[in-house]
Amino acid sequence: MPHVTLEFSKGIEQIHDVQAICDRLFSALADHPEFDANTIKIRATPVAYYRIGSEPQSFVHATLMLMQGRDEVMRTALNDLILDVLAGAIPEVGSITVQDVQMNRASYAKRLAGS
Repeated sequence: MPHVTLEFSKGIEQIHDVQAICDRLFSALADHPEFDANTIKIRATPVAYYRIGSEPQSFVHATLMLMQGRDEVMRTALNDLILDVLAGAIPEVGSITVQDVQMNRASYAKRLAGS
């Protein structure tokens, strides 16, 4: 854990290397003492249709999914870390937002290859 999903306005992938952004984000989270690099998952998806209130009409939204139990101070620090990485990688984007979601350990299921 964590899972990070990035949604971004279609076209950003033509200007920026989205895989490199995912790699930068992965490195920042892997360097954080809160996480084991083997448990980090990052996914990115372009969004074809959108309308936002800011100019330019471009966005990146990151959802940080964490197992429950981390306090607000830690969640805020992790959100800020993600925001800093994204803002440094794509400074011209109109809107960059980050939200954390706490997952319930009891209802989370997973299967790993070889398990």
